[in-house]
Amino acid sequence: MAEKRAGRPTDSPKNFMLRVKMDKTTLAELDTCCKITHQNRSEFVRRNIHEKYEILR
Repeated sequence: MAEKRAGRPTDSPKNFMLRVKMDKTTLAELDTCCKITHQNRSEFVRRNIHEKYEILR
């Protein structure tokens, strides 16, 4: 039986995947934001959801 590889330890495991449809312009804007902030797409989206949530609650 193969050994399960361990990733980085975290207090917040990322168990859910979200697929999003967007047009080319929106994807280009996302990629530009990611490049400027030195984040990958997932990190950028998660961070901005958290920021927006704090504003709205």
